[in-house]
Amino acid sequence: MKETSLFDSLLEEPQKPSGPVTCLGMTFENDEARRAHFTEELRKKLQDPEFRKIEGFPIGSDEDILNLSDPPYYTACPNPWIADFIAEWEAEKPKQPEGYHYHREPFATDVSEGKNDPIYNAHSYHTKVPHKAIMRYILHYTQPGDIVFDGFCGTGMTGVAAQMCGDREVVMSLGYQVKPDGTILLEEADEDGKKVWRPFSKLGVRRAILNDLSPAATFISYNYNTPVNPSSFEREAYRILKEVEKECGWMYETRHSDGRIGTINYTVWSDVFVCNECAGEVVFWDEAVDEQNGKVHDSFPCPHCNAELTKRRIERAWVNKYDVAIGETIKQAKQVPVQINYSVAGVSGRFEKKPDEGDLALIAKIENEDIPYWHPSLRMIEGRETRRNDPIGITHVHHFYTKRNLRVLATLRHILSTSEMESQLLCLVGDQLPRASKMHKIAVSRLNTNLSKTAGVLAGTLYIPSNQIEYCLIAMIGFRIKDVSSYLSKRDGKTKQIVFTSSSEKMLMPDNSMDYFFFDPPFGANINYSELNSLWEVWLKVLTNNKPEAVENSSQGKSLNEYRQLMAACFEEAYRLLKPGRWLTVEFSNTNASVWNSIQTALTEVGFIVANVSALDKKQGSFKAVTTPTAVKQDLVISAYKPNGGFEERFQKEAQTEEGVWDFVRTHLKYLPVTKRQGPLMLFVPERDPRILFDQMIAFYVRKGYPVPISSQEFQVGLSQRFIERDGMYFLPDQVAEYDRKKMTSGAPQQLSMFVSDEASAIQWLRQLIKEKPQTFSDINPQFMQQLGGWSKNEAQLDLRELLNQNFLCYDGKGPVPEQIHAYLSTNWKDLRNLPKDAPALVTKARDRWYVPDPNKAGDLEKLREKALLKEFEEYKHVKKKLKVFRLEAVRAGFKKAWQERDYAVIVAVADKISNNVLEEDPKLLMWFDQAVTRLGTSG
Repeated sequence: MKETSLFDSLLEEPQKPSGPVTCLGMTFENDEARRAHFTEELRKKLQDPEFRKIEGFPIGSDEDILNLSDPPYYTACPNPWIADFIAEWEAEKPKQPEGYHYHREPFATDVSEGKNDPIYNAHSYHTKVPHKAIMRYILHYTQPGDIVFDGFCGTGMTGVAAQMCGDREVVMSLGYQVKPDGTILLEEADEDGKKVWRPFSKLGVRRAILNDLSPAATFISYNYNTPVNPSSFEREAYRILKEVEKECGWMYETRHSDGRIGTINYTVWSDVFVCNECAGEVVFWDEAVDEQNGKVHDSFPCPHCNAELTKRRIERAWVNKYDVAIGETIKQAKQVPVQINYSVAGVSGRFEKKPDEGDLALIAKIENEDIPYWHPSLRMIEGRETRRNDPIGITHVHHFYTKRNLRVLATLRHILSTSEMESQLLCLVGDQLPRASKMHKIAVSRLNTNLSKTAGVLAGTLYIPSNQIEYCLIAMIGFRIKDVSSYLSKRDGKTKQIVFTSSSEKMLMPDNSMDYFFFDPPFGANINYSELNSLWEVWLKVLTNNKPEAVENSSQGKSLNEYRQLMAACFEEAYRLLKPGRWLTVEFSNTNASVWNSIQTALTEVGFIVANVSALDKKQGSFKAVTTPTAVKQDLVISAYKPNGGFEERFQKEAQTEEGVWDFVRTHLKYLPVTKRQGPLMLFVPERDPRILFDQMIAFYVRKGYPVPISSQEFQVGLSQRFIERDGMYFLPDQVAEYDRKKMTSGAPQQLSMFVSDEASAIQWLRQLIKEKPQTFSDINPQFMQQLGGWSKNEAQLDLRELLNQNFLCYDGKGPVPEQIHAYLSTNWKDLRNLPKDAPALVTKARDRWYVPDPNKAGDLEKLREKALLKEFEEYKHVKKKLKVFRLEAVRAGFKKAWQERDYAVIVAVADKISNNVLEEDPKLLMWFDQAVTRLGTSG
């Protein structure tokens, strides 16, 4: 009754006519005229065969693509007006003051944002980053009017975030202050430890361009990012729901014990099996589910012969029936209704009962009637997820729904086709498709004395469980109308973001035109989006073209290597589009180190330079993250930049000289965070570590195809001569003052804990240990043994003494005590202070202690180590079979030498002897190998 009165009151609201609208410099009588004009323009474009050849062009007829689109703002295909929008937006940008120079450090703060927000919850999707988390990045990297691009937009949260950057209330909800002139301030501690507010951004809407390969994703993005009047939406939604209820409400009726008619809230369905002893039918819910104690038993007795049964050992019961939609007789696993939950008008509470004869007759009536409207009935596309239910006879799209819910969906789709708000309401229906399907599982549990039933769809899969819940779809959509309306009321009524559908490998956009990128790409084999989205896209009549889909998927013939290549193609296009000196943020979640390395390698291959990696806590794990012990609970965020044009020009002239190295380091240090924090603690910034800097420099030279003009020992010496060192990190002069100031209030940086699993991590751990406290072998050995976190099975394990001999120095008591040992002893022993470095007491205490050599003295040690590594690599070159156990550092040194000598064939030959897993999980080896393959291909 309440909904009816609300509906009636909404009908009384006057309709506001659409006035003149301007779009891309053209003025139209109203929005309908604008849509009609651009729809015809898009129709002409669709008839051009070259347009349809654009990478990632979706699968669908011209008419279906046009029906789904709202050009020029949203196209269910590539968008031919993108360059026009970019030119218009650039012209409208606020003028920057004279002498303005864009510069940002990477956003190095760990972010935590929850999902309990009406905007986030308005539409579901397989993975989503909360818009408030994205807002923090956009506010940091951009100014009002800047153009933000997301090439893997999903539901369009980047567009929502870009818009919300102009909402004072939302920005303040992030913990920022906003001054009357729009300046946004961030709270920080000053040199005295006092909290101060520092300006860092400006209030104002950013422009967003959103793209995805999936028509379902871009359709949701468009609806998330298009202004709609909330009251008009509610009025139309309730009108349509009333029509559907009038036509389909009878299918959800059941009789109460006193004869009154109730409305079904949900029906529980169960698989039926056959006892392998007596061949009697066993209803799984009735025999395995213990509602009294809230458990599902692993084993249970047969109700006919009392034989002990388990789900794994019994056969399914089957039914044969004629499928009108495909004109064939099909065989499906048998399922029966076992419980009905319903409500009676005028009576409080809910009731439950077993289906009676009337209920079963109703279901039979529905099954035997034809559905009067169109609904999709296509064969599920090829794929691991899409074909996973073939063994139980769920082979076509319509098999995923009960006949009752399928009929409601078909009726809704039919009525919506005549609605002025077809797009928004169809999006609402799409959001309910997983809940309307047979994938909705039900589970029983007991908390103290209360029995509870929970329902949900497993994320990232099309799994159909043995116990399912079939909701009353009319009521489900009714509940969601308020959620969507609540979201719409929080939106700006003017801004439209641009949404289109294509691959991110090649787009109709000019070079150097984007101000910032936020990417949340597919994570290897974690989720097969095109397979999952196909269940929704068949209702839209436009499907994903999965040829360029960046996933690992055996059905598509894509391994990790193909995934990396596809991601590299997307990043290469991003590099072309991004303005020099600007930033790209990649949000990433995967438990597999090789996939993580593939993303980083793909980024660096195309020219981006990684400056920071931080964490993003979405406050809710995916299904896999929750159930897998080794899963990553937090998403990682990579911040990478495109070098500015001035540096690139200088590098072309300096590449063959040592000055090119120092120009790179100087430029790179500008882009690195001065400090990182975790709550009140200041953290070590690994990107400023000399070895990481050296690796970044090498990667840059290799990417450009130049030999590296400097050795690691020369690099260490040059670094200490040209830059300022603090706590094992290197800074520019203007950065070190800020670092010292923050260190005074926070204390020395905390080193991140690490496990020793190979030679490189062993050296790093030892360096960290003995730099702080020079020690003897007998002191180091027990600590080292405790740190061994499981040596990599392919890595040759080195003895601790060998590691020390090759990488560090031991004071033998001859000559003055080295400075590092002297500083440690004189600080920690009062009686050793103010003594000369050759004092007998000091020498005795210092003897046999290992220490880290300073860069000027480390050269000879480095040369000896490199000689030993290269000698070992020579052996690997001549081995005929696969290398099962080897020294990874030797392979790295050998690859580097071969690169310098342009002997790319050696790199490829040795790489072929190494396990693919090892190669894919080591970013350095992967870089040398990929570049060697490229050079060989070019020269060939």
